Amino acid sequence: MKINCIIIEDEPLAQDRIKDYLQKLPWLQLTAVFDNGIDALIYLHTHVPDLIFLDINIGELSGIQLLESVNRSAVIITTAYHQYALKGYELNVRDYLLKPYTFDRFLQAVDKVKQQLERKDPAPRNYIFIKTEYRLEKLLLSDVLFIEGRRDYRMIHTQHKKIMTLQTFRELEAEIPQNVVCRVHKSYMVAIDKIDTIERDGIRIGDRMIPVSDTYRKHFYQLVTAGK
Repeated sequence: MKINCIIIEDEPLAQDRIKDYLQKLPWLQLTAVFDNGIDALIYLHTHVPDLIFLDINIGELSGIQLLESVNRSAVIITTAYHQYALKGYELNVRDYLLKPYTFDRFLQAVDKVKQQLERKDPAPRNYIFIKTEYRLEKLLLSDVLFIEGRRDYRMIHTQHKKIMTLQTFRELEAEIPQNVVCRVHKSYMVAIDKIDTIERDGIRIGDRMIPVSDTYRKHFYQLVTAGK
């Protein structure tokens, strides 16, 4: 399996060390590099890498603060400071690499992540359960057309009906694979396979035109062109 990863590290030499090690392991794919926590946090609002290499001292937003907001990616801390090890493990990091570390130690850490991800990679479910009113309603992902934000609610438009829920977009994104239903705007998610056309001003699904915001545009186009 391919493991997509990002580096959050403010030291150029430390960045280069990780990049060099990654090049030796073809099953690790580097998708982004950040030298500060603010830019990394913005990226993580719209992307979910499999693995993050995270330094502790990365500017105004520390690695520990950033780690507290990451809930779906595996994290390997890379730092010169041993005193953060306990806090890191409390936040469920996969490993803690103390600088300077060798390639063998790096390999041990990423191999641990690879094994964990492979164990957690069963066949994807084709449904989720949605909280609506006082019940949980089964939603087939193949039925979804798009999801629309309406103030405190999300309206799920399907081929057969509409379902209103208080679940947030973040909660829905955590349950639905992004290559099935993708966030394209602060107020919209769309089912990739239900798109009729992609036009200059947005996405057409049936008689609805759905906007694509600049925040999500690049990632959306990467998803729809992934098979080309």
